[in-house]
Amino acid sequence: MSGDDHYLPLALINILGIAGIVVWHVQGRSRPTARLIVQILFFAAMSLILYMGGIAPHQPDDVYTEGFAEWLSKSAKVLWWTHLAWTIIGLLHIYVRLNRKPREAHLILDMAVAVIYLGVALSVMGFVFGMPIATLVTTSGVVALILGLALQNTLGDVFSGIALTLGKAYAIGDWVQLSDGTAGRVTETNWRSTNLLTGANNIVVLPNSLLARQGLTSLSRPDETHQITVAVRFAAVQRPRRIEAAMRSVLQASTRIVKDPPPVVALKSIDAVAIDVELQFRVASLAMGTSARNEIIDLIHDHCEAGGLCLALPAQSLLYAPATTRGEAVASGAALRSPGAP
Repeated sequence: MSGDDHYLPLALINILGIAGIVVWHVQGRSRPTARLIVQILFFAAMSLILYMGGIAPHQPDDVYTEGFAEWLSKSAKVLWWTHLAWTIIGLLHIYVRLNRKPREAHLILDMAVAVIYLGVALSVMGFVFGMPIATLVTTSGVVALILGLALQNTLGDVFSGIALTLGKAYAIGDWVQLSDGTAGRVTETNWRSTNLLTGANNIVVLPNSLLARQGLTSLSRPDETHQITVAVRFAAVQRPRRIEAAMRSVLQASTRIVKDPPPVVALKSIDAVAIDVELQFRVASLAMGTSARNEIIDLIHDHCEAGGLCLALPAQSLLYAPATTRGEAVASGAALRSPGAP
């Protein structure tokens, strides 16, 4: 086609491109679906005009090489490539929304957006302005190497964040615990770090590279329930069967623990002084742990008082002494009972 035949399509593409940018901003981020539909319509119209006008956006223009016409040609192609990038990015955003991807997927989405913009920028420089792409890629590779050496710690956090996201080690809202004892709920994750809200209502900012190096325990998977153990020492003069029955009554009377799976009473050990018992139960979430433990301890006190069970002294408070006779052990255990207990 001649230059005059190209002039009108290029003018229409510029008008549609600028109008599409204005409408795109007017739509706002609160209406992503409507924004994408408008974007696709404008991009389709621009592509149709290019096709009907015989204009190839991936080839330098050999018709208009100077003056206003050259500017019109280059701006039309730049607008077309820009709308192409926005259309692809809009489709990615809608895909993430429709598939209900986790919120931390924005890391992968941001990386994809960066790749799209980089590809479009190289295409514009090469196809529209006729710059040598191979030279640009080589130069950018050298610059990237220098930046990589200067920012290796930051890049380590970035790639660690990507690896953690792809591995789905945790999600926003999960309770996690690190091997160094740090525990909290994941409130935010980004390119560089992950934020944890601790039980003391503090925000701990952890670099992603630190998370990748440490062992991480998810306290929210496979579900939110969390197991808690309470250890109790009873005087050895009492029958283990009686202690077990009393502790089962304690667990059955509790209203703040999960009954499925059922809680467990474990008799851990016995010696001349004490019987070590461990109550194992689950709570609906980690946040319920303190209140459930308090209730269990209160119920243990009530059942010991009502049933005449006596607790043993802590193991660390006992002094070394020669082995006692059975009668002395019985007398020692009886001395630990509360007044009036049978």
